[in-house]
Amino acid sequence: MNELMRRQFDWNLLHTFTVIVEERSITGAANRLLLRQPSVSNALKRLEDQIGARLIDRERGRFEVTEQGLALYHECREICGAIGRLSDVMSDSGSQLTGHLHLWLASHVVFPPLDDALFDFNRAHPEVTYEINVATSMHVVDQVLSQQASFGICLVKEQHPRLEYRKLYREHFGFFCGPSHHLFGKENLTLADLRSEAFVSFSTDQLTDALAPVAILRAQEGMRGKVVAVSPHLEEVRRLINAGLGIGPLPIHVVQNATERGQLWRLPPYDAPPAIDIYLVTNPRMSLSRAERFFIDNLTARLSHAPDGYFVYP
Repeated sequence: MNELMRRQFDWNLLHTFTVIVEERSITGAANRLLLRQPSVSNALKRLEDQIGARLIDRERGRFEVTEQGLALYHECREICGAIGRLSDVMSDSGSQLTGHLHLWLASHVVFPPLDDALFDFNRAHPEVTYEINVATSMHVVDQVLSQQASFGICLVKEQHPRLEYRKLYREHFGFFCGPSHHLFGKENLTLADLRSEAFVSFSTDQLTDALAPVAILRAQEGMRGKVVAVSPHLEEVRRLINAGLGIGPLPIHVVQNATERGQLWRLPPYDAPPAIDIYLVTNPRMSLSRAERFFIDNLTARLSHAPDGYFVYP
């Protein structure tokens, strides 16, 4: 795009295009943007003319984002995220710290230093507001990449080159069953006793995904029982285990109280359970507000109290 085109470019077209891709239809985008369908179609055509490339193949009832369209969409998300943050960044002045923290967390983040940081930060800076969303780790990373999140805390399959990662803690996964399961209350079990048991787990319990250590253990020990249910969220995996659908993995420190109350029963391995690392994910390309910078500094400073620079549970 040359300088003349840059000055004449209608940046609203990028927002319209982003919504079209996310809604996967012109009609859906029009409804979301409160516009008429012809207006959205015309905006897409104008953008394609200015870019000089076909962005969406929509002939004969098809809707398929082209390779150029996908590349533009990923850039648009960052641009729209940065524009949406301008009011916070520009109004961030004065002695009283203000602003908005938008946190995205994986569903099983139980990290006491984060709770302490929120408590202390709110007490010191009562004008700052907060929003916390829970999603899959993949979606958390996507929100940080597109600058929709101040930061994310999640599992990491592989690190994205445009993001920065700081290990916060290591948690260990154990296998558990619910009160109605025939193994509940039985002691001195071995992994061999689990080999034919029906299994419930996380969607990421795959050899090539974030819970690979759990999948590797199952494969090594020949645990080939039928996988009867999966979910990306801890609460639902726990629900499935409690309901007796099968045995399954859960972070030991997260369900410690439930185990002590007799709502879950810990199964082997009792020694050296699979370890999973949880990371703070930030975007170095994002212009952080003072509130965001101070909070991240407040949180990471707590890692100095951990022997290896990160906490280990249990």
